[in-house]
Amino acid sequence: MALPWALAVLSLLPLLDAQSPACPNFSVPITNASLDQISGKWFYIASAFRFPEYKKEASKIHAVFFYFTPNHTEDTILLREYITVGDQCIYNISSVKVQRENGTLSKSENGTEHFGHLLLPKDPKTFMFAAFPEDKQNMGLSFYADKPEVTPEQMQQFYDYLTCMGMDKSEVMYTDEKKNLCLPLEKQHNEERKKEEERSEIGTA
Repeated sequence: MALPWALAVLSLLPLLDAQSPACPNFSVPITNASLDQISGKWFYIASAFRFPEYKKEASKIHAVFFYFTPNHTEDTILLREYITVGDQCIYNISSVKVQRENGTLSKSENGTEHFGHLLLPKDPKTFMFAAFPEDKQNMGLSFYADKPEVTPEQMQQFYDYLTCMGMDKSEVMYTDEKKNLCLPLEKQHNEERKKEEERSEIGTA
């Protein structure tokens, strides 16, 4: 299934109306600072999609958190995702490509390269991906934060971008952290990773 961040699939995006202060700027290139800003653990908070396939898959997801580990020299990001769908936890590891000049990230899935345009609001504890803002029938926007619960101000930034794109709050689908079934698996992975690091330190001592 398409992963949450990859649900924000898009082609190269044209600029939206530059006169509106609420509209995100899609022309900002990705820098090392941008990659550092999105490094670490993130939670999928909400999304709104009009493209039927993305909307259907997003509706199946109860909760998601993931880790981004950027590689500046190779322009890639290691993505580790924990996805709760129904009554099961799905864990995936994949590589995300970075297109710095275009401000996009891309991921190959089922033989197709999907592109997502990275949006960095003023609040560094959040980010978004946009989808097809030039296509009223298929546009979408997804929202991520460094905690499973966001502030009203953070949520409002998402709503502002959504409104600017011509979408409505009624189209938003929200995740539910209470249904997150992946915490035990994350704990197991963290413990295994810690043991590997300890063995590595002993081996090099």
